Amino acid sequence: MTGPQHFDRHASLYTRARPPYPAALWGELAELGLLQPGGRVLDLGAGTGQATGPLLDAGMRVTAVEPGPALAAELRERYPDAVVLPSTAESAVLDAASFDLAVCATAVHWLDLDLVLPRLHDALADGGHLAVWMNEFGDPAVTTPFRERVGDIVARRGAPPRTERALDPAEWPVALTAGGHFEVVTARRFRWSVRLSSDQVRDLFTTFSNWSAAEVDEAADAARELGGVVTEHYATPLIVLRRR
Repeated sequence: MTGPQHFDRHASLYTRARPPYPAALWGELAELGLLQPGGRVLDLGAGTGQATGPLLDAGMRVTAVEPGPALAAELRERYPDAVVLPSTAESAVLDAASFDLAVCATAVHWLDLDLVLPRLHDALADGGHLAVWMNEFGDPAVTTPFRERVGDIVARRGAPPRTERALDPAEWPVALTAGGHFEVVTARRFRWSVRLSSDQVRDLFTTFSNWSAAEVDEAADAARELGGVVTEHYATPLIVLRRR
């Protein structure tokens, strides 16, 4: 069984292969008044900066928490203006009331929320917010020949995915308000698409912690056999919560 260390082994590939979050998501956060120039934001499970970069571009002061040594090194190199804490969300040293916003992008399923939620409550100032989102690779509402091939690969496993702790976005409102630390402000789902070559499919699927090398090869071969370029339809659920 692999875990978050999988991403650290593929730090450089992660930067190249992972698609950005959709513009509509950043527009929603801006409309909610959460992307304020000079605002203090905590980026949990920052990886190589897929959220860090846009937050800095919005003029915010970013503290990025990333436990993977290689990922943290890549993050520092890419975004020297961010403060990088090489730590887990559960153990990072965070001053009380030191942030206006905390974000967790495609990482909430790795967190021990029983520990993290009260720590975030303490770290956020009065009126602070928590925004959680993730890219769902493969929009279940859209079927394509490539996704049918991917589904065949996954079905042959005969068991649930081997790695990540299950936390479906449908469970977020309950899981993230447990303990009474936060209340839901809004929840949205953004649908978008991207064109990927077979090489890009190989790179992207290699970064998935629950895909074996042989399965990645099959996915890349499927893209090649379907013309060499496939359209992937993705969804990005977002939930925004307010500190209580």
